[in-house]
Amino acid sequence: MTTTTATTETTTDRSAESPGGARTVFLLAHTGRPAAIRSAELVVQGLLRNGIGVRVLAAEAADLPLPPSVETVAEASPAVLDGCELLIVLGGDGTLLRGAEFARASGVPMLGVNLGRVGFLAEAERDDLDKVVDRVVTRAYEVEERMTLDVLVRNNGDVMYADWALNEAAVQKVSPERMLEVVLEIDGRPVTGFGCDGIVCATPTGSTAYAFSAGGPVVWPEVEALLMVPISAHALFAKPLVTSPSSVLAVEVQQHTPHGVLWCDGRRTVELPAGARVEVRRGAVPVRLARLHHASFTDRLVAKFALPVSGWRGAPH
Repeated sequence: MTTTTATTETTTDRSAESPGGARTVFLLAHTGRPAAIRSAELVVQGLLRNGIGVRVLAAEAADLPLPPSVETVAEASPAVLDGCELLIVLGGDGTLLRGAEFARASGVPMLGVNLGRVGFLAEAERDDLDKVVDRVVTRAYEVEERMTLDVLVRNNGDVMYADWALNEAAVQKVSPERMLEVVLEIDGRPVTGFGCDGIVCATPTGSTAYAFSAGGPVVWPEVEALLMVPISAHALFAKPLVTSPSSVLAVEVQQHTPHGVLWCDGRRTVELPAGARVEVRRGAVPVRLARLHHASFTDRLVAKFALPVSGWRGAPH
């Protein structure tokens, strides 16, 4: 799931504290799930009991059983995290990607607690709530930066849309009965063209998400790379491509094809007219994730996908 310069940092920095030494954590939850409501209640109680303030969005506070001491803010913007040392997100993959939007824009590290199915972005599970609170209280976590994507859409040479993604930028067809005709480009040179259902441009973090479902490779956290994965392509050469992190990937929607659509992390979308060009490069701003565990990515992969490893004996000592 991951990548960046494997940058980690300790949490002894007190810069997020107020002059009086107070500590504040922002809590984001999927309040449509009963499990998230109960989990939020437990986390809030644990933090307050240890003298750490909690801030939540007013829209979510209405659905949560919160004590009066919890601070609520109305505006859902990155500025609401000012003065917070951590963003705790409770929910599934969609909620975690929503939290990543706040984390990237504010620079505040995100600690995800998985209440969904796979949850590769999460660092803890529902049963780990006591441990999560304890690690936050004692600052026993590290912060790791994850590569993002910067995405530009051009039409007739002019930029018509700009966005970013943590997992992937996906160019997809709109019409179910007709393929999307595209030409792929890497570093200013054409590679191949074909009809397909779409193209996924992903980070290593996104290699276990949509790109994986489309047949792309799993990329380990220590590897810095960009991925380009065709979806149901009608061509002999339509294999996933792995490029340098400094490469610029481009997908050109052909003039004679129906319009397509661009999705960034499955959350933000824009229509692509025929002739549009989507450019993807390494993002200038990473997402910072809080890490509690030092377990290998291999163990995480096996656990998340419930891979069969019974019978393994290991290398001889």
